[in-house]
Amino acid sequence: MMNAITRCVTKAAAGIALALSATTVVNASTQPVPPLNLDTDTITVSGLSSGGYMANQFHMAYSDWVKGAGIIAAGPYYCGQNDITTALSQCVNKMDSPVNLDTLSAKAKDWAQRGKIAPLENLKDSKVWLLHGTADTRVMSDVSDLLHTQYTMLVPETQVTYVNDKPFAHVFPTLDNGGSCTTSESPFIGACEYDAAGEMLNFMYDSLTAPDDTLSGNVYSFRQAELAGDNAKTLGELGFVYVPKNCEAGSDGSDGANASAGENTNGNACQVHVSFHGCNQYADAVDDAYVTGTGLNRWADDNSMVVIYPQTKKSMFMPLNPQGCWDWWGYTSEDYATRDGQQIQAVKSMIEGLSGKGIE
Repeated sequence: MMNAITRCVTKAAAGIALALSATTVVNASTQPVPPLNLDTDTITVSGLSSGGYMANQFHMAYSDWVKGAGIIAAGPYYCGQNDITTALSQCVNKMDSPVNLDTLSAKAKDWAQRGKIAPLENLKDSKVWLLHGTADTRVMSDVSDLLHTQYTMLVPETQVTYVNDKPFAHVFPTLDNGGSCTTSESPFIGACEYDAAGEMLNFMYDSLTAPDDTLSGNVYSFRQAELAGDNAKTLGELGFVYVPKNCEAGSDGSDGANASAGENTNGNACQVHVSFHGCNQYADAVDDAYVTGTGLNRWADDNSMVVIYPQTKKSMFMPLNPQGCWDWWGYTSEDYATRDGQQIQAVKSMIEGLSGKGIE
């Protein structure tokens, strides 16, 4: 029986994985994360593939807190339905039978009524940016179309944009960083002459400043379990955070970094964006390809924004996760897509810990 389960989950993970090659460790500062001056009243999230599913789950769980989501190549909330077979047969590169959005919506409504996710009416205040490339064969367009349909049932149509006419493969599109844009190859960061990071952030935030060619800040590492405890047991040892210089507590921003996006009721406090990598895109597998290569840091640096990059890890034991995917089908528990989910709780604790204060 165990061998059958192992074969099933391994096959499923391979079907949803980003098959990236292993390299070394992220080139992060050797210094501890400095005290940060953050505004955590609202945050935004993004992700690619399994990270896109996770960004959606985090958004739905905390739509009273998360006010923007940028999702590349993922499907509707609770598509996997706590079943790896369903996830593989309906939610990635094929749809053996139609996905019933009414069933998924009913589950979301039930969880909202029970307090397991935020009330769905909070979503009317969100902005959602979605992308699916026409050359993407890893996640079929029908799957991403369903995510768009689901969001437009919950979010005003003017607050949702769906980019689905670009000839991109299963990659995070950038202006000029990464490999081929039209083939799904390592590192699955594509030089597409298209700034997905800028497009999504400009949709979610008002009046961003165009970035320059220099970065004022640093990538820092932190021990995820120190902030998240047992909820981090399916995650990697280290997470990463990009910190612009003027987001360090006590900085006056005199280095010239623009603070327009972070200026709010908390003075010069910086905004928080959380970005989730895809399967096999965790740092132990791909070095800094995701942490430094998407273009998010470039925009964050000139707009007073800290970017948190939580990390998964692979596991060859139960819970089996050989490709280091985020849990969007239930390998941690049946609560994986709710506020009770281990990984969702872990990431929430990371944000709280890095900000130095709790979230009410």
